[in-house]
Parts: sequence; structure tokens; C-alpha cells
Amino acid sequence: MLQNIAILVLAGFVGFAVISKVPNTLHTPLMSGTNAIHGIVLLGGLIVLGTGVEGVFNKILLVIAIAFGTINVVGGFLVTDRMLAMFKDKRADRDKGADS
Repeated sequence: MLQNIAILVLAGFVGFAVISKVPNTLHTPLMSGTNAIHGIVLLGGLIVLGTGVEGVFNKILLVIAIAFGTINVVGGFLVTDRMLAMFKDKRADRDKGADS
């Protein structure tokens, strides 16, 4: 048990160190990639939930994890879409609006 907690804490520190070194220009592609991976994790959580988990506490933890994962995926895609919208050509949008 202590070994698992130590691994979790070390993984948190390593993750923070890696993410803090990412330049802003790479944020959007990395977020899209991690959202795709997290979508696979959500699918796995739903499969595990459907196969019959033992104990009420385990079911509650699994549902909470699925909810947080869903919030992460949806929020990540919304942020990615908003960031990509910043790179659209504003003149093309103006010209399109003038034609209609």
C-alpha cells in the first residue's frame, strides 16, 4: 500500500514537472492528444462498471471517476476549439457575412 502511494506521489511530481515545461504553442495539440487518451479511459471505466463491480464504495468511486473524466474530456475539447478559433482568418468570416 505504501509503495502504491509513493508511486502516485512521484507520478504527480513528474507530471507537474513535464507539463510546466511545455511551451504555449504546443498546448493545444497536447490537449487534443490527452483528450483522445482520456476518452479511451472513460470507455474502460464504463466497461468495468457494466461488468459488475463488487461493493458499493467501489461503484461510487468508479462513477465519480467517470464523471470527472467526462468533464475533463468535454472541457478540453471546448478549450481546444476556442484556441483553434483564434487562428481562423477573420477576413474570410467578414467576406462571408457580407455576401449573405
